Amino acid sequence: MKKEPVSRTIHYESSEKLSTEWIDENAVSHTFADGKGEIVLKDSVTEIGKRAFAKCNILASVIIPDSITEIGFEAFSSCESLTSIIIPDSVTKIMEYAFACCSKLASVVIPDSITEINNGIFFSCQELKSVTIPNSVTKIGDSAFCMCNSLKSIVIPESVTEIDYATFAGCENLSSIVIPKSVTKIGYRAFLVCENLSSIVVDKNNPEYDSRDNCNAIIETKTNTLLFGCMNTVIPGSVTNIGHNSFYKCTKLRSIIIPNSVVSIGSRAFSNCSSLESVIIPDSVTKIGVSAFEHCRALKSIVIPDSVTEIKRDAFEDCKSLQSIVIPDSVTKIVECAFAACSKLASVVIPNSVKEIERGAFLGCRELESVVIPNSVKEIGNVAFKSCKSLTSIVIPDSVTKINLGTFSWCSGLSSIVIPNSVTEIVEGAFYNCENLRSIVIPDSVTKIGECAFYGCDKLPEEIKKKILSINPEAFDEDKE
Repeated sequence: MKKEPVSRTIHYESSEKLSTEWIDENAVSHTFADGKGEIVLKDSVTEIGKRAFAKCNILASVIIPDSITEIGFEAFSSCESLTSIIIPDSVTKIMEYAFACCSKLASVVIPDSITEINNGIFFSCQELKSVTIPNSVTKIGDSAFCMCNSLKSIVIPESVTEIDYATFAGCENLSSIVIPKSVTKIGYRAFLVCENLSSIVVDKNNPEYDSRDNCNAIIETKTNTLLFGCMNTVIPGSVTNIGHNSFYKCTKLRSIIIPNSVVSIGSRAFSNCSSLESVIIPDSVTKIGVSAFEHCRALKSIVIPDSVTEIKRDAFEDCKSLQSIVIPDSVTKIVECAFAACSKLASVVIPNSVKEIERGAFLGCRELESVVIPNSVKEIGNVAFKSCKSLTSIVIPDSVTKINLGTFSWCSGLSSIVIPNSVTEIVEGAFYNCENLRSIVIPDSVTKIGECAFYGCDKLPEEIKKKILSINPEAFDEDKE
């Protein structure tokens, strides 16, 4: 049979003739008429080079000739008008970010000559609705389809063994995913922020992962760690860990029951689950990770069981509907920004086991009216109660030796406070702009008051002002918090 001649002509459609350095260097001829262009390449050219057509915003479609074996790094990136591209079987390699940010690219067929879909190849192709991955592909790289917002479904062939970091992250309309038995590696954040994901199935013969009990989740079999969940996930009773980011920004998740087999809730596990109204944490859980429930703005109440010994920073930050919280005796420290910006939190009970309230622990809890700080607390961190505007009074225990930077600043409702004899220093900005503070007892033990510690506290009696000014003449100055 006579072999078909190799084509060296790139055919394209555009509103005007393309002009790039790569074309100038690699073309024998270049013609354009009636919105269609033809670029005849030199015999030696087998690669569409690095950024060859990058940011050609007028390019609408392109047919790559079969003389090409490689498409280079960012070759067609940010071609914002590109709607279609035909890649021939001669191409064996497509380099990183080759078609990234081609925001109008709607569909693409990857030829079966390709064995690896490199990092970011279709990153932020926001109109990409259909993609065919051939059986030749064994690896899908980092962020390969990240932020392909229009992609609703994808078929991963059984040739694929690796799905890397953030491969499908931000595919907001992806509704279902099937993991074949061949996949032995799923990277961190592979399916992060797939908000409409409702069905997850792992092939029952997969040796590394499973979706046991039809749970609609991906579980790492060896560790019993739930890696990725969705709006319809039911956590099986055999799961011991809820992994980092496992339900991150799962905005349609309304409730979840955590079984009593679970011992830890990973960092950002339920962060930004904006519709999550209720969650039951069993008494098997000992650790709640960094930002675990951060920005869960519909969450109204939560009971932390006595088994929990560690609540990491920002764990419940910005849970704007949270009205009450019970902290168990097992907790020894309320960490940085743990309940910051919980604007409807009205009351909190701090147990006698707590020794330290860290920086910003209750910052911006605007409706917090009362808090009892037990004698076990030895340190209250910087801005720990800043902008708690409904707090009218507070008793500082005699275990505390210093009022730190901005600890009670902008507490506009605070009218009275008693500082115990144990305190020797009031740091700068400690009561900054507590505009309704009318009564404060400052013991003789206080020998140091920082700058602007009492700025804006204009309603204090003159005799108290004189005492404060005798320790630091700049205590009422407007300077810094």
